[in-house]
Amino acid sequence: MAMAEVTVRGAGVFGLAVGWACARRGASVTVVDPAGVGAGASGGPVGALAPHAPENWTEAKAFQFESLSMAGDWWGAVQAAGGVDPGFARCGRLQPVADAAALERSRARAEGAAAHWGGRATWEVIAASEAGAWAPVSPSGWLVRDTLTARVHPRRACAALAAAIRAEGGRVEAEAPDRGQVVHATGAAGLAEIGGGFGRAVKGQAAVLGLDARDQPLVMGEGLFVVPHVDGTVAVGSTAETDFDDPEATDAQLDAVIARALEAMPLLAGARIVERWAGLRPRARSRAPVLGAHPTRPGQFIANGGFKIGFGVAPLAGEVMADLLLEGHDRIPQGFRPEASLPKG
Repeated sequence: MAMAEVTVRGAGVFGLAVGWACARRGASVTVVDPAGVGAGASGGPVGALAPHAPENWTEAKAFQFESLSMAGDWWGAVQAAGGVDPGFARCGRLQPVADAAALERSRARAEGAAAHWGGRATWEVIAASEAGAWAPVSPSGWLVRDTLTARVHPRRACAALAAAIRAEGGRVEAEAPDRGQVVHATGAAGLAEIGGGFGRAVKGQAAVLGLDARDQPLVMGEGLFVVPHVDGTVAVGSTAETDFDDPEATDAQLDAVIARALEAMPLLAGARIVERWAGLRPRARSRAPVLGAHPTRPGQFIANGGFKIGFGVAPLAGEVMADLLLEGHDRIPQGFRPEASLPKG
């Protein structure tokens, strides 16, 4: 039997995840990106793999949960194949509880986690004093702690995927012709190319602080992520801007994010700012990832629209795309299909 061929255009986390999933099943894979590995939104510093709240359960939330649940083994296999550490850790998450109403909602969500997470992870409300010195400031004195949340170091994770693809005999190139099945994972530019309001670019800004807290949990607040990384830094993000002049410039909006982080986490005070980052994230009209048949390129495919959850859903997104490409087996959630982001009427 002839070896299946797959060409993936785009070396962000979605394109690389599809390439890895196909390569380790024996396909001949070429990932193509003139800008290089992780050059777009996947090269940002945050890397939070955080679940949606375990309430009002949907097919999309179930997909994300399965992807987060399999992430440890999946990233472990990537590292074992290519020898590059993606910076994955099942670090857990702390979230401050604002007031009595939020406390009631948080306790109800603990019941939702018990019902929907199947004992594979926990969501609980704890006193802030139980979390130790790394606890974020909490107006109510309570925190939510979950054990499902994880993190990766985005740039290392992309490098790890590229190394794993090469270790399986695949190629990661700046230029190459289309061969076999073709998947477009070209981020914000790819969504804009489709046109018709299918998707848009959303600018994000984030910062990297020089503080070694690698064994601590991720902290999440209103519009705020504080993510300790394996390299002895802490990433802080992020903005979500739909109106901007320069997609790669940082400004006062990032200053405000850093200020909120320092207010929420006094332990960050005095940490040196190592990097300021800005870039464009791809958001489809549906706000969900877009997987399946390409809407404007007959016979080709799309894997795009990761937006804020791209690294979290990438493991399962890669695997379901490999199912479709190599076996003709379609298990993509209805809300993730391209038609969910097409204009109505």
